[in-house]
Amino acid sequence: MRHYDLPPLDQLEAFEAAARHLSFTQAGAELALTQSAVSRQIAALEAHYGLPLFRRLHRALRLTDDGQRLLQVVGDVLARLHAVGGELKRERRAKTVVVTTTPGFAGLWLIPRLAGFTAARPDVDVRISAAYALVNLNRDGFDLALRYQDEESAGSDAELLFGEVVLPVCSPRLLRDKARPLKTLEDLRHHVWLHLDSGPGADLQDWPMWQRAMKLEHLKPAGVLHFSQFDQLINAAVEGQGIALGRSPLLDKHLRDRRLAAPFKKTVA
Repeated sequence: MRHYDLPPLDQLEAFEAAARHLSFTQAGAELALTQSAVSRQIAALEAHYGLPLFRRLHRALRLTDDGQRLLQVVGDVLARLHAVGGELKRERRAKTVVVTTTPGFAGLWLIPRLAGFTAARPDVDVRISAAYALVNLNRDGFDLALRYQDEESAGSDAELLFGEVVLPVCSPRLLRDKARPLKTLEDLRHHVWLHLDSGPGADLQDWPMWQRAMKLEHLKPAGVLHFSQFDQLINAAVEGQGIALGRSPLLDKHLRDRRLAAPFKKTVA
């Protein structure tokens, strides 16, 4: 017997998410797709079956009767596929942990701590993917995601790793520069300020925001350097190229090892 041709799995996943949320936008956010991409997937699925699955109302989305019938089956099948797929992956990768995080967090916080973990668990193969793109843990094969997000955006399944404190940091060599002292916050005017222009957490490295919190809006730097990656910015600070707004505990090891110094006690949480 020939089976009826099944539509692509990505179309069924887009349909199930859109039907569950009754929103193409929310389905796209869940699947890491744009709203228009979800809409195209649904249109292709409707063309495949030759009938409408949704009723497009003004600022609302409703399932047709055919859409309701399909959802009952697709939702159950996808849930069972994800469940058995997760079991198969866990069995195949019983001793592998795949972690996704941002490049700066991987370089400054995660990788320096791997030696301790691998010494305690030499049987576990840790694999790190450093990128800014958000991923779907079940679909994309990751076990753990480490991301900078506010509590509302993180979701109910997320766990807080730590909060952060923002503070100026620099090379200890700058503290010994008598021509450009760093005794008070006002002394920052003698130095180059290092700016982070993009990426998660860039707002925490925003000098104007920090100045408003410290009531130092009038302060101007001797110069500025701009970076697109947080680890680049911190490396520049370590090399004595200027003052950076650092984040603790992300830089605690740098401070303990005296690669960086925090010249002031005032911080912003």
